[in-house]
Amino acid sequence: MKKNMGKMDRVIRLLLAAVISVLYFTGTISGTLGLVALILGAVFVFTSFISFCPLYAPFGLSTCKKD
Repeated sequence: MKKNMGKMDRVIRLLLAAVISVLYFTGTISGTLGLVALILGAVFVFTSFISFCPLYAPFGLSTCKKD
C-alpha cells in the first residue's frame, strides 16, 4: 500500500475520532447512530495509523506532499 494521506489529514481524522468517542461515551449519541459513528471513528483511527485511505485510491487522490 502506497501512503496517500498527509499529516494534516491524519491529525484531522484522529481529532474527529476523539470527538466521536467523547460524544458516544457521554451518551450524547446512542443507539444505532452511536454505534455507526463509533465504527466510523475506529476506521478513522486505523486509516490514520496506516496513512492509507482506501476511498482515496480508486479516485487517485492523495494528500501527501509531493517529493
